[in-house]
Amino acid sequence: MSIEIDHVSMEFPLDGGKAIRAIDSVNLTVQQGEFVALIGPSGCGKSTILRLVAALERPTFGRVAVEAAEPTEVSRSHRLGVAFQDHALLPWLTVRKNMAIPFHAARRPVDWKRIDELLALVGLEQFANARPAQLSGGMRQRVSIARALVLRPTVLLLDEPFGALDAVTRRSMNMELQRIWSEDRITTLLVTHGVDEALLLADRIIVMGGRPGRVIKTIEVPFARPRLPEIQRSAAFHQLADELTLALEPEDN
Repeated sequence: MSIEIDHVSMEFPLDGGKAIRAIDSVNLTVQQGEFVALIGPSGCGKSTILRLVAALERPTFGRVAVEAAEPTEVSRSHRLGVAFQDHALLPWLTVRKNMAIPFHAARRPVDWKRIDELLALVGLEQFANARPAQLSGGMRQRVSIARALVLRPTVLLLDEPFGALDAVTRRSMNMELQRIWSEDRITTLLVTHGVDEALLLADRIIVMGGRPGRVIKTIEVPFARPRLPEIQRSAAFHQLADELTLALEPEDN
């Protein structure tokens, strides 16, 4: 289902009654089944946009809609899947029981078959009874993404899910995420600092700049799917990566 951000501005109060504007008049649409990556410098409001879509914040001005409804309504019906950089797995529970948490939160019977299917999808069926401390960082993030999918959401929101991983593991997880996403093609919004990651995963890349954050560029990614790692060595990939990197550079005063 689609995401619509219509002339959205967000302000946060400061001491003394003043406010700082984090994002300014942002317009953004993610179509059903589309994978959109949001990139930009630190502090430009990327995560703020994701939090607005996830119903964790409300805009100061403008409107955010998911499936033509308020995000809070979609969140209450558990149709939003969210994964952050911090995997947020409970250390005292097994992987399988961590996967069951969304069912408990939604007051639904636990669908253990669905959990086992997703663990197989992310290649962790052998670790179902392990605890998070027994997993590598990449494995914990795979559990986090699988858990975000367990209630069959119609929208997937990812906020730097691989930002804390080393470069080699991150590349591997990019390929894993592409494979997982290709199974159902859920409407996805990814916040990332990685230009290569955005080009490898997204159908379209939105570049944000400055503070207050605003959309400064949109790029349609022309590469066919599935995208193999070798595409990152192509001249077309490097040309687009250079274009995006240039767009991220600070504006001259």
